[in-house]
Amino acid sequence: MMLSILSTFILFQYANAFSTSPHYAKHTILRASNANELMPMQQGSSCAIITPMLDSGKIDFHSLRNLLQYHLDSGTDNLCILGTTGEASVMSMDERSQVLKTAVEMVKGKMPILAGTGTINPNQVKEMTKQAIDLGCDASLVVTPYYVKPPQRGLIKHFTDAADLGLPVVMYNIPGRTKVDLTPDSTAILAEHPNIVGLKDATGDLDRVKEIRALVGDNLLLYSGNDDTASNFVMRGGDGCISVTANVAPLEMHDLMVAALEKDASMVQKINEPLLGLHKHLFCESNPIPVKWAAWRAGLIESPYCRPPLAELDTKYYKDVETALYAAGLLDFEVLGFDAKIPVLAAGEHGKMNLTA
Repeated sequence: MMLSILSTFILFQYANAFSTSPHYAKHTILRASNANELMPMQQGSSCAIITPMLDSGKIDFHSLRNLLQYHLDSGTDNLCILGTTGEASVMSMDERSQVLKTAVEMVKGKMPILAGTGTINPNQVKEMTKQAIDLGCDASLVVTPYYVKPPQRGLIKHFTDAADLGLPVVMYNIPGRTKVDLTPDSTAILAEHPNIVGLKDATGDLDRVKEIRALVGDNLLLYSGNDDTASNFVMRGGDGCISVTANVAPLEMHDLMVAALEKDASMVQKINEPLLGLHKHLFCESNPIPVKWAAWRAGLIESPYCRPPLAELDTKYYKDVETALYAAGLLDFEVLGFDAKIPVLAAGEHGKMNLTA
């Protein structure tokens, strides 16, 4: 009982600070230099896009441009770039710049660009976020600082400082990787900040959706970070997902999120059933190892190369991933042979499906 009272008091104090202090009451927080061009984050499917690389380890910009066009054609709702799936932690600032410039060139104004700018060191978060602002990104994805396990007050300051830089922030809570959990109460405190617009929740706890929604109302976009439970997350009150599966099945994930937002349970089941194998087997090894191999196998990129300390997919998982691609209708098995060297795209056209028509 005392803990609940204390939590409520702390929440009130922080919320009051955001809403009544001269700093926020006068709206003097920094705004992104590209604020007039910002495209708001949307509900639906956000692809946590891979960064294609050549066998040499260099970034494959030709394949990256093809992937970006693929997502435009397939109805992806938001682009999440330079996250964990994009291997951002092993990229230089110059490489980050080139990747972001390519994304802005291809999709700016057509879908929101959410750039991963999170890490342990707040100074690096600041540097990467300012780069994202300067290059024209629409929002930043900031993860809870991993390994060092900050207390809740440290997490609140970390996200507040990032949001004060001016770019809209989507917070990223993934305790399984970071070993620190952003609580619902802390989330509600942070939701009062004008520049904090969303939360990517990868706790796997579906009960949190209702709890957080009750605290923040419609003041925050709630994205699932788990493909296998994303549709349930949205059916319970979430707004969409930030998806690994969407790398190879962008149309299907877009349609799945539309159905879930419409609370159409039968359509959700119909769309999701063929994707279950992907949701499972794209995580048979550390992300993005399996999804890069799947994208290569589906003919979307030139190489499945992952930079060290990651590696290419272990051969023992080839059959599982290929079978999942086939079940999703993304691979033509007329030329099967699990040791096949030539990727084959499934036949069919990709376009956005309107489930409300």
